[in-house]
Amino acid sequence: QVQLVESGGGLVQPGGSLRLSCAASGSSVSFNTMGWYRQAPGKQRELVATITRGGATNYADSVKGRFTISRDNAKNTVYLEMNSLGPEDTAVYYCNAAVRSLLDLRLLEVWGQGTLVTVSS
Repeated sequence: QVQLVESGGGLVQPGGSLRLSCAASGSSVSFNTMGWYRQAPGKQRELVATITRGGATNYADSVKGRFTISRDNAKNTVYLEMNSLGPEDTAVYYCNAAVRSLLDLRLLEVWGQGTLVTVSS
């Protein structure tokens, strides 16, 4: 069973910083591209950032220069460092992973349960 567990969300003041973590677990699988998405109240889920196993990154325009995605392949963990947070960043942040089964080579998409980030004074 493949599982993604996020942590690090919470309440932060405008201009502040937070670091999200997503720990992936599973047997006989390879975690390929991993990423973060977010969903604000009343809005659709949107891409925040992705990172390939080799370290290539992609960011939404709205977070470029403020957020940094990174990963530790040895720990199967992906991080999202968020700086200069504003109220517009308030959302539930979801971890996502493209997972390859090493048994039958099937590709699966797995989501975490989400962690709430609230930016407010």
